[in-house]
Formats: sequence, structure tokens, C-alpha cells
Amino acid sequence: MDVIKVAIADDHKIFRKGVILSLRPYTNIKFVLEAENGNDLLLGLPATEPDVVLMDLRMPGKDGIETTKLVSKQFPKIHILVLSMYEDERFVSHLMENGANGYLLKNAEPSEIRKAIIDVHEKGYYLNSFVNRILLKKAHSKQKVVPSLSREITLSDKERDVLKYICMEFTAQEIAQKMDISPRTVEAIKDRLMERFGSKNTAGLVFFAVKNNLVD
Repeated sequence: MDVIKVAIADDHKIFRKGVILSLRPYTNIKFVLEAENGNDLLLGLPATEPDVVLMDLRMPGKDGIETTKLVSKQFPKIHILVLSMYEDERFVSHLMENGANGYLLKNAEPSEIRKAIIDVHEKGYYLNSFVNRILLKKAHSKQKVVPSLSREITLSDKERDVLKYICMEFTAQEIAQKMDISPRTVEAIKDRLMERFGSKNTAGLVFFAVKNNLVD
């Protein structure tokens, strides 16, 4: 397995060092950047080029919410995994719709953090039971959370199948094999869906699909 380069942004040095130490046994994960806030993170990204950022929310200067949006816009190839103490569903839904690829609580076990890092790097998103519960609640909410209603959204059979397999966490290669099409076609369909739905990444696409009942 290729080594995944990781950055961590958190204003608590003890927590940063604890996360790094707890993941040290996993040799496929290498920390290349530590930052105390969003400003330091943004300054360090060009030189270190991490694959994944572990992002705290409450930080001095640029907080994690603002920084997530900036990283998503300025460094679209970097995947963002929020690591926070906030269980408020408003944080989760807002961040997942604005660039985050996954959301973990700070009491997560090192094994889950490792799995989340690998998933966002390989699949583009990580959804655990905590986030899934919020997604389901959003899906059944009567509040109008997006301008388009699900019944107004039309998908071709191929688009619907690709979206379904993405939500089932299959990779582009696996989807291509199942549908007997090329991985490039899968990526093209995914990119087209993201553009239509205003999703910034795969996690946002999955979030939109579940919230609008586009998949069974």
C-alpha cells in the first residue's frame, strides 16, 4: 500500500502529538505537517503536499470551518477529514457540503482514524455511523435544505447506477467492472453529477444523493 501523507491542524499540541503517536504503528501513514491553526496549515500545504488533512474546528485565527472551505477551493486534490469534539449535526452537514470528505469525533479509536484516512484517500469520502445517522435524519427531514426537490431531479439509468455504486463505497475501477464500462467513463459520469448537484467532492455527492433520496 502506498504511503499516505497526512497533515494535522489543531491548536492543542498535546492532542496533535497524541494522534501522531497513536498512528505511528501504521507504516502506510506519514505525517508531513503540523499546524496550530488554519493560517499555518495553508502556508505549509504547498511545500508538504499532503494527501489528507486532519482538521480541528475551533482554532485561533482561521478556524476549521473557514479553512476547510479554503483548502477545498485552493487545493482540490487534498482530502479533508474533520476531527472534532462537536457532535452538533449542523457542523457535520455544513462541512460535508462545503469540502469535508469525512467527520470524526475526537474520541475515535486510532484504528477508526486510520480507516478514515485510507477511505478518504482511496474513495474520496468516509462515512461512519455518526455521520450516517445525520444523513438519514436529513433525508427524512421536512425542511427544504436545497433549492431542487428530489422529484425534479432526473437521472439516466447509467447515472443512477454509478451514483448507487459510489454510495456503496465502490471504487471507480470496481464500478467499471460491474457496469462493463471504462473507469474513465465512471469518473466522467461522477464529475458530471458533481457539477449538476454543486458538490465539491465525492463526500458531498453522496451527501446530496442520500439527502434527496436519489438512491435506494
